[in-house]
Amino acid sequence: MTTRHDEGPVALSGRVVRLREFTLDDLDGVRGIVGDDRVTHFLSFNTRTDEQAHELLRMIVERARERPRSEYYLAITPLEPETPADRDKAVGFTRLHRTNEYSGRLVYAVAYDHQGRGYAGDAVRTVLDFAFTTLGLHRVTAAVGPDNRAGMALVKNLGFTREGVLRDHVHTNGAWRDSVLFSMLAPEWRTARET
Repeated sequence: MTTRHDEGPVALSGRVVRLREFTLDDLDGVRGIVGDDRVTHFLSFNTRTDEQAHELLRMIVERARERPRSEYYLAITPLEPETPADRDKAVGFTRLHRTNEYSGRLVYAVAYDHQGRGYAGDAVRTVLDFAFTTLGLHRVTAAVGPDNRAGMALVKNLGFTREGVLRDHVHTNGAWRDSVLFSMLAPEWRTARET
């Protein structure tokens, strides 16, 4: 199910999605995520132009080769795409950034046209399993915008604990925005997986 993180590319399978390394061929998928105001409204950055999306993708591919690796930016692809055009298409991403040896920060997003299909929840479950099992992390955090109802519901349903509000945490779309900080600890994840 999972390749070892220190031996090459990461490939993870969930119930409805597959997480894989990005390639330079994923530009259309990346543009559909970071180039769409309906998606980036809930993220910590402004909508990206085509040129900025290309640069982001280049950086993601380059960072995946770094050793030791501190960032796992993985493409979300549907296991059973609705159309042949979506086969192995990046319809979202997860980003797990190791903030130190035992902690990480999680970000996730799904393209607007692919939301509501369970992709984000499955992707986050899958990357959490990777974080706590394969990487041996003890703590993973997620910062969610207060108006992101779907994002709030996702982390709560997975068993994250609300820690508090990070005031004026990000500057996006011309204004400061708070974030609600959630965390998951390894023992909590083991318990959540068993239920």
